[in-house]
Amino acid sequence: MILVTGASGYVGNNLVRRLAAAGKPVRALVRNPDKAAARLAGVRDQVDIVTGDVTRPETLPPVMADVSAVIHLVAIAIESSGRTYEQVNTQGTINMVDAAKAAGVRRFVNMSQNGADSRLPYRFLASKGAAQDYVAASGLDWTALQPSVIWGPQDEFANVQARLIKLTPLIFPVVGDGQALFQPVYVGDVVEAAARCLDMDSMIGGAYALGGPEVLTYEAIVKRVLLALGARRLTVKVPVPLLRPVIWLMGRVLPNPPVSSGLLDLLNVDNTVEHNALADVFGITPRPFTPDNLDYMRQFTAIGSLRRFLGQATADEEHPADEIGPADGTRA
Repeated sequence: MILVTGASGYVGNNLVRRLAAAGKPVRALVRNPDKAAARLAGVRDQVDIVTGDVTRPETLPPVMADVSAVIHLVAIAIESSGRTYEQVNTQGTINMVDAAKAAGVRRFVNMSQNGADSRLPYRFLASKGAAQDYVAASGLDWTALQPSVIWGPQDEFANVQARLIKLTPLIFPVVGDGQALFQPVYVGDVVEAAARCLDMDSMIGGAYALGGPEVLTYEAIVKRVLLALGARRLTVKVPVPLLRPVIWLMGRVLPNPPVSSGLLDLLNVDNTVEHNALADVFGITPRPFTPDNLDYMRQFTAIGSLRRFLGQATADEEHPADEIGPADGTRA
């Protein structure tokens, strides 16, 4: 039995469906059963969906029964409802590692983050780095995956840009000088790498960076999203200090803000991959972040985008889950 934590999340629901399509026995650990029921409806009869919370260690022992491997995905990029980076990203991972060890589970795949380092002053990256430090010192048969920013029909990066464009009909603000670097990686490629980890013992004890085929500036990403939407906007570069009070206000007013001050700080860190394991290790040809691959964004609407930020809609309402294909890595 393969236990996938965060199974109703973006990467999680895609991974669960990928494993189920390959005939693997899967247990999906979720915190929100209603969200899981919607996102995993197509494989509900093939998957054991269980409720638990990685921040509550007492909920974990029951879900570890008969588990042979854990793929740990739970993490937050924006803090909300009192759930902090340290509580979820770091302590949640520690709790999962301890539960796996107590249950005698050896195989542990940890979804880390490109650039994660416990020594950094950026709390998100530091929390992911501290989590991976604990995994690496656990004595388990661990593998760490470190993706750059992940894109796809349910993502919270490129899609945020698209939704904000829908809400700004004339001018679109580009954060800072627009030169922050990213290497966007498609969710299907990340999912395929995670699935293949389980059959590759040679990867035990290693950390593998995952990126797309191109390094893009933030400004270039915005321009590709505009092309995908068939939209025209005057892009204006806005200094980060001028945006901070706006982002602070959004965090206080919006139930589901598009960005946080902490994520804004990450523009100081290049999110690029020097050695891309997708191609070099997994033999996967990365899917490019191009307008034709982003055409799903045309379904976004201004009203739907506003409802999303107000916490009145989910990503699924504007677009269903990605169609991740079978074990050969193809897509349906």
